Amino acid sequence: MPPAHPFDDDKLKEECGIFGVIGLTDAANFVALGLHALQHRGQEAGGIVSHDPELGFNSVRRFGYVRDNFTRQSLMETLPGPLAIGHVRYSTAGAKGAAIRDVQPFFGEFSMGGAAIAHNGNITNANALRRELIERGSIFQSGSDSECIIHLMARSLQRNIPERMEDALRRVEGAFSVVAMTRSELIGVRDPLGVRPLVLGQLGEGWVLSSETCALDIIGATFVREIEPGEMVVISARHGVESHFPFRRQQPRFCIFEHVYFSRPDSIIGGRSVYETRHQIGVELAREAPVEADLVCPVPDSGTPAAIGYSHESGIPYAMGIIRNQYMGRTFIEPTEQIRNMGVRLKLNVNRALIKGKRVILVDDSVVRGTTSRKIKEMILDAGAREVHFRIASPPTAWPCFYGVDTPQREKLLAATMSEDEMREHLAVDSLRFISLDGLYRAVGEAGGRNAKCPQYCDACFSGEYPVAPSDMIEKGFELKAAE
Repeated sequence: MPPAHPFDDDKLKEECGIFGVIGLTDAANFVALGLHALQHRGQEAGGIVSHDPELGFNSVRRFGYVRDNFTRQSLMETLPGPLAIGHVRYSTAGAKGAAIRDVQPFFGEFSMGGAAIAHNGNITNANALRRELIERGSIFQSGSDSECIIHLMARSLQRNIPERMEDALRRVEGAFSVVAMTRSELIGVRDPLGVRPLVLGQLGEGWVLSSETCALDIIGATFVREIEPGEMVVISARHGVESHFPFRRQQPRFCIFEHVYFSRPDSIIGGRSVYETRHQIGVELAREAPVEADLVCPVPDSGTPAAIGYSHESGIPYAMGIIRNQYMGRTFIEPTEQIRNMGVRLKLNVNRALIKGKRVILVDDSVVRGTTSRKIKEMILDAGAREVHFRIASPPTAWPCFYGVDTPQREKLLAATMSEDEMREHLAVDSLRFISLDGLYRAVGEAGGRNAKCPQYCDACFSGEYPVAPSDMIEKGFELKAAE
């Protein structure tokens, strides 16, 4: 299993990517390609389940990158059939990559046949559900919250698998986008708030479900539409795409951080290009936090579109002041203490000839613990920069996410314990400014900014306003933001 990047603990990690195909010969090959395009959503492990009418269900789960596992012909031949789903993961619930049994998709054999399920998100009442299910005789095989769905389906009295899934998901709180399969159906579901993404595509006579549109592009599928919040689609060769809404309708609260960081810039969300949104974040940031400088430099790669937007709006030249090592996959030497101390330098290097003597604006997507920001600032100063100004393309991250993002405990978030001025002093930079919450909302297309009474997005990591109470965490002592 590949180790984390040297400073991955200073970035919020998206939880999972999901992908499913029906109606195409050797569907698992298409799923492998789709998962490769979704690798940014989970680099810890991946799995594929396929179904063949003669050979039944087959499953492969592996630690590591898709390219290192699901590109071997000998392995892919073990996943035959015209129907398959797949999953790439980071840990959010369960042991952190400790056991292959935590790797999805999960499979269950029911009285009406088998079913497999892949889940993107996080169940906020999973502990309570698990206790209840174990007391009633369920035997769990993993530490994943997603396995609760399989056990709830097994206990349901409904007559078919889609109905059992509906029954199960009505018991679930939190965020879930689900791709599932039976022997003859591909199923997609989004939670009523639509926190996590899920899109529908078409390729010839086949249909595709994916976390993002960029994964449709890699297999040549046509984007049809987004699965709506609270919608379930059941796709079969016999009936095509059937849609219904099994949950009580609610005001959607899509995760705004998908626009800022999680989704790939070549994806489309809500009819908007992620790249264009990030470019506009840079424009808003330049309007809100101007500063005299010689260069605008992105912290690659996630800060690049916002840095271009900042440069365009401010008129300050854009420059690649930091160069990223594109081949940073596996650590090629034993990570001794000396190597670990190199940290950021294994992945990023400063373009000294460009930086020396300059006043530099560094644009990054977020500040989590602040450890990376300090190291990058030191590298820039070591290269001879005269001034360093940080501009951050998201508001201060002051609250943990409980909807499927691997977030540090609140006390480890820099913005939870420091003001903006205190963070500037801590990072020892000439200036530090974050985009405002209203500015971020304007960048994603909400001209009037954030509706404080009824926010258009889930922005709990910035505001502390959780659209679904994280009941498991509250039970453990987590304190919600006091009402203002």
